[in-house]
Amino acid sequence: MITSLSNSTIIAIRKLHRLKDRRATGLFLAEGLRVVGQAFDSGAEIRQLVFCPDLLVSEYGQQLVERAQKTGIDCLEVNEAVFASLARKDTPQGIAAVIAQRWQTLESLTPQEGELWVGLQAVQNPGNLGTILRTCDAVGATRLVLLDDCTDPYDPAAVKASMGSIFTVKLTKTHAEAFQPWHALHTEMNIVGTSDHAEEDYAQTAYPQTCLLLMGSERQGLPDEYIQLCAKMVRIPMEGACDSLNLAVATGIILYQIYNQRRNIL
Repeated sequence: MITSLSNSTIIAIRKLHRLKDRRATGLFLAEGLRVVGQAFDSGAEIRQLVFCPDLLVSEYGQQLVERAQKTGIDCLEVNEAVFASLARKDTPQGIAAVIAQRWQTLESLTPQEGELWVGLQAVQNPGNLGTILRTCDAVGATRLVLLDDCTDPYDPAAVKASMGSIFTVKLTKTHAEAFQPWHALHTEMNIVGTSDHAEEDYAQTAYPQTCLLLMGSERQGLPDEYIQLCAKMVRIPMEGACDSLNLAVATGIILYQIYNQRRNIL
C-alpha cells in the first residue's frame, strides 16, 4: 500500500490535474465508480487503477478492481490521505484510473450518412463541455468537434460532468484554417449554426439527416468565418430580459429538437 504523498508515481498522477501534463503525457485521470466503470465498458486504455480499500465500500467498485487485476492493469493500493490528494470529489468513492486520451484527426474523418455531430467553437467552461458530451451521448450524437481555442475535454471538471460520456463520444480538435477546406471536401455534412440574430426558429426547422450542430463560444457566439459555412442558422426564442442561455442548456435544447425529429414525434 502506498502511504506517502511524495511517492513518485502518486506525484505523476497528481500532475494530470494540470493541462500541460495531460498534453505532455496524453493521459488523464478519471475518478469515481460510474466514470471508471464506463471506461472499462467502453474499452478505454486504462494504464493504472488507483484504489483505497477504506473508501471503496461498493461491491461494484471491488469488482472493478478484480477485473483490472485479472487483465493485468497496474493496480495501486493507497491509503485515504493519498487518495484524497488525487480526488476532486467532495466524497471520494475510493477508485480512480489513469487512462489514455483518445483523439481522431479531422483529416481522417469521412462523415457517414445519418450521422449527427456537434461542433463547439472556443468553448471555455469545462463543466459546460462535459455536460454537452453527456447530452451528445443521450441523443446519439457520435462526435464532438472542438474548434479553435477550446477548453480541454479531459479536464477533471469536464470528465466529471460527462458522467462517462467522455468514453462514448468521439473527439476531434482542429481550427478554422483546417476545418474550412475539410468541409469543402465533405459537403455532405450539413452545418447548422446558431445565433440569437438568426431569422429561423430552431423549433420550426427541418434538420438534415447528416448534420453538424455548430455552437459558438459562451461570450462571443459564432464568428463570421464559421457562419459562412452553415447551410442554415437557427435561434432559440427568449421572452425574458437576459440575452442568452447557458451554452450547455442551449446545445441540449437544439439537440433534443433534432433527436425528436429523428424519432418522428414532431
